Amino acid sequence: MPMAKPTFFTAFLLISSLYISSYFSISKAHNSAPSPSPPIVSGLSWTFYQKSCPKVESIIRKQLQKVFKQDIGQAAALLRLHFHDCFVQGCDASVLLDGSASGPSEKDAPPNLTLRGFKIIDDLRALIHKACGRVVSCADIVALAARDSVYLSGGPDYDVPLGRRDGLSFATRDATLQNLPAPFSNASTILSSLATKKFDPTDVVALSGGHTIGISHCSSFTRRLYPTQDRSMDQTFAKNLKGVCPTEDSSNTTVLDIRSPNKFDNKYYVDLMNRQGLFTSDQDLYTNSRTRSIVTSFAVNQSLFFEKFVVAMVKMSQLSVLTGKTGEIRANCSVRNANNRSFLASVVEEEVGEKARSEY
Repeated sequence: MPMAKPTFFTAFLLISSLYISSYFSISKAHNSAPSPSPPIVSGLSWTFYQKSCPKVESIIRKQLQKVFKQDIGQAAALLRLHFHDCFVQGCDASVLLDGSASGPSEKDAPPNLTLRGFKIIDDLRALIHKACGRVVSCADIVALAARDSVYLSGGPDYDVPLGRRDGLSFATRDATLQNLPAPFSNASTILSSLATKKFDPTDVVALSGGHTIGISHCSSFTRRLYPTQDRSMDQTFAKNLKGVCPTEDSSNTTVLDIRSPNKFDNKYYVDLMNRQGLFTSDQDLYTNSRTRSIVTSFAVNQSLFFEKFVVAMVKMSQLSVLTGKTGEIRANCSVRNANNRSFLASVVEEEVGEKARSEY
């Protein structure tokens, strides 16, 4: 009796079973147990402002809800601001400082020229200082704003250890360039760079998931299009990008995640599996043997991505932090207190006046 020809249904079952077995082998490798919380740096605390400014987190969240209702794109801007602050000289709000006679600021370094969100941070600072006095650092405001940017755009909510102090100086241009991986870096370069900051491959892939929201200028990826197209890029995706960026020096922008550009989810990893990652630093995570399976595990399991992202973010938010009596609590996030005596005097007068009125 001749063997029956395989039906479409049979083939479908075979493919499905292969996919499911692949999924479970990946999940077993990357989700064998819940991730432990990273240790907290001495001087930071989960309840740092419980007495001095108990409403700080609600003030920030309520204000950002208003901001994002008008422009959800600001969520990605604030998240990026936190990344660029922490990777360079630690999470000390040095990225917020304006330049001075000593030289150009971190803001003026090429990777930071497109940073946004500075006014939002200073508005938050003004609201918090009005409610509590000058007790909350700009560095903590940036960290909390990044967390709420993730949550309010659909991502996980998580606790942030607090107690950072603001730095007294900004990094040089060279230091900024050395510590911020370029969008055209490959995965091996990024893994080596972030390993010096104690991030493992899972941390690196999870943090890269921040690109699930936001936009990019053409200059960050046109070398993948011109003069010849990057072979790792999907043909239709490349054609559409050429429509947005018709020349190598185009100044237009496009979204980082074509599937859900304003929602914090795991679709960024689905993009990578479909060869639709925008930057070399994104797409190469799916090409590199050390990170490919992690990308796949996050693409098929959003909860796993969220879990690993939180662990990596809490770890990143504690990089080289200043605590205790080091650093300062800036009265104006863009200027050191020593260079801002007139502003400080007005703050002191306002605080004294508020105290007098409350006692009266």
